[in-house]
Amino acid sequence: MTHDVIVALAALGIVGQAAAGLLLLLGVLWLAGVRRPASIVRRWIWGYELWLAFLVAAIATGGSLFFSEIAHFVPCELCWFQRICMYPLSITILLLALANDHRAARYLLPLPVVGSGIAVYHLLVENGVVSQTHACLVSAPGGCATKWINEFGYVTIPTLALTAFVLTFAFLLLSVVDARGVGSLDDEVHTGATLE
Repeated sequence: MTHDVIVALAALGIVGQAAAGLLLLLGVLWLAGVRRPASIVRRWIWGYELWLAFLVAAIATGGSLFFSEIAHFVPCELCWFQRICMYPLSITILLLALANDHRAARYLLPLPVVGSGIAVYHLLVENGVVSQTHACLVSAPGGCATKWINEFGYVTIPTLALTAFVLTFAFLLLSVVDARGVGSLDDEVHTGATLE
């Protein structure tokens, strides 16, 4: 059963990476002046940004608890720092989504940014690009370089964390942009006008 859950989480991670890549591509196209694809996707998720961010944060929180409490993987120092950034997101985003408070989401944006930075550093340690600190070696068996999972040839726990942080940031940012009325995407979605 544990292996099946790990494979399912890794598969969700790949789906999340595809979604993050799509959002990034749409953002680049938007900046280049091609706005129709972003407008179409924007209409699909309009009003659900906080719920999508909560879904990602909740799956990431549940996945990390599964890894430590059920699979008995010992979290390293860097894993704990990533958890410090992710766990509050799952609770606070739920509260914001229930209250439909898009404006307050901007105060949460630093958490996924910091968490992403830690996840990138963890990936560098895990792949031997950066040597691990003494704190890493003391915190868990094998330290921060231990690959507790390695599904599909590259999906490890820090890879999943980075994916969750990037997606959470993207959905929070979309929520904040809506609440503040920044940019012409809001006008375009409401009026149905498109620019190419």
